[in-house]
Amino acid sequence: MFLKDDNVVVLDFLPTGHASGRKEPIAQVIGENYFSLLEVVIKQGVIVKNGDKLYIGEGKRDIVDHIKRRIDVNELTSFAKSEIPFLVEKIVSGNEAKFVEFFNTARPVSTRLHQLELLPGVGKKHMWSVIEERKKGKFTSFEDIRNRINLMPDPKGSVIKRIIEEIENENERYRLFVAGKPRQF
Repeated sequence: MFLKDDNVVVLDFLPTGHASGRKEPIAQVIGENYFSLLEVVIKQGVIVKNGDKLYIGEGKRDIVDHIKRRIDVNELTSFAKSEIPFLVEKIVSGNEAKFVEFFNTARPVSTRLHQLELLPGVGKKHMWSVIEERKKGKFTSFEDIRNRINLMPDPKGSVIKRIIEEIENENERYRLFVAGKPRQF
């Protein structure tokens, strides 16, 4: 099954498309749920700007004509690349409950590795602290995690860094938040 985003955020808008391609308005976008990087063709006469939220789901689309293709980070414009950290932070902040729930439900990946350890700055000691604390009650916010786990690095910052790592490394073995390209068999 391929994970699809219904809503995306504009990283960059190219009103006349790529220099070497067809002259059609293109937006490079990032998905709100799975952080998919896509190029979408914008309907004629419509102008979008960086940070605009667009609907690309199955229903009627007001702004997007069609999804052109899935892209990787190396195909983004320089401006779009520079916007990723800001927009990822905005998406994580706007969906805090979803990312806090990760701390409540994270599980082992193997006998030697836990999903929590894949977050930058989280080692075995923090992992065990999170597991013990969540037995007492679910975490309710990033601030709650920080207050209940002794010397915990910024949990929101760790999630943001992990998402950016997964976006930048297409061959990441373990993916927590970002949908990868479909595997070819």
